[in-house]
Amino acid sequence: MKNKYFSVKESLYDITNKYEEAIDMLVAVGFENMKDESQRNTIGKSITLEMALKMKKVNVETFEKQLIDIIEENKNHFIELLDEKIEKKDANVKITGVLPCPVRVPLMESLKEWLDENEKDLDIKVDYELKAASVGVDWIKDSLEKSNDAEVLSDIFISAGFDLFFDKDLIGKYKEENIFEDITGFENYNSDFENEYISLKDPDNQYSMIGVVPAVFLINTDELDGREMPTSWEELLTEEYENKVSLPIGDFDLFNAILLNVYKKYGEDGIKRLGRSLLSSMHPSEMVKSHIKDIQKPIVTIMPYFFTKMTKRGGPMEAVWPKDGAILSPIFMLSKKEKSEKLKPIVDFFASKNVGEILSHNGKFPSVNPNVDNMISNEDKYMWLGWDYIKGNDIGNLIKKCEKIFNDSIGGM
Repeated sequence: MKNKYFSVKESLYDITNKYEEAIDMLVAVGFENMKDESQRNTIGKSITLEMALKMKKVNVETFEKQLIDIIEENKNHFIELLDEKIEKKDANVKITGVLPCPVRVPLMESLKEWLDENEKDLDIKVDYELKAASVGVDWIKDSLEKSNDAEVLSDIFISAGFDLFFDKDLIGKYKEENIFEDITGFENYNSDFENEYISLKDPDNQYSMIGVVPAVFLINTDELDGREMPTSWEELLTEEYENKVSLPIGDFDLFNAILLNVYKKYGEDGIKRLGRSLLSSMHPSEMVKSHIKDIQKPIVTIMPYFFTKMTKRGGPMEAVWPKDGAILSPIFMLSKKEKSEKLKPIVDFFASKNVGEILSHNGKFPSVNPNVDNMISNEDKYMWLGWDYIKGNDIGNLIKKCEKIFNDSIGGM
């Protein structure tokens, strides 16, 4: 494989300095500390990409190929891809949000093509700011916290996670005002998400989704040391796996979904057990205290389903879909009710089979579009918080409560 961009012998610092795409990839396979610039400047200089991946038992060649593909795709489409922020004079539609990193390029390219073909005929001018999910949503939170006026809201919001949409200091404060309406037109979501054990569609018809991010296990079988391989969240929370698990702490959307679901099912004790399961040396605050070479290897790494593709067939890393369900972080899409007629064509684009297949087939983020084959076995279930639970709890405060219990259980790190 020809690689003119980087060498796996280069340090994480050098590679992430040249290619921001590498940050997202490293965070996804368990190096949450690479999100932090100061830690990239310290720890990142002391370890090569090859060393880091081997420590995680991630297939070096597969990771290298996927990173090259993303770099080249971004490079090829850089000029025509649109900046993450586009402002147009006299715009009458504003879209704000974050898109999953592995599929952001094809989604943005598809959006550009659609706008070029349809803006004039539909008499719409679209402003948008759609950043990579790795950036987080603090930049959105800032504007939401400063105002209680629904007029400052964008017409369409897209992002994964719970806190942004249900925190009563953020978008959640507008839910009771009936500001949003699901205008996707789906009578039912994909059968993967509308069946006898799960229902993702909002019964109040306010919040819509375009897909989900499932959290699964990646097991290092070389490190099991006689233990039975964990096949469920319940098994993962046992004493056997204390200080043996790498959690996606840097991926706030997915981590919050894990906290909320564990709390719902196992209460405060479940969150404490989750905290004790965290391999202490994998916590960002611990990564600066010891040299990377001295860090223990986790038995289990919890990560988005997409990144399990990096495992080498026949190698020690084995992907496990939890039998009690892959905890999912929904990719929400909110649209303003008062502008539904103007927004309908854009909402239809994001809810389309084409976008659904980009999410599902390119990124392994299963789509809710009923016409998309997500290529997930019927035996693989999902763990969903549930609309009754969401409506019956202050989700923003519950996340803060769970975070405190979790942090206290690992010594307050």
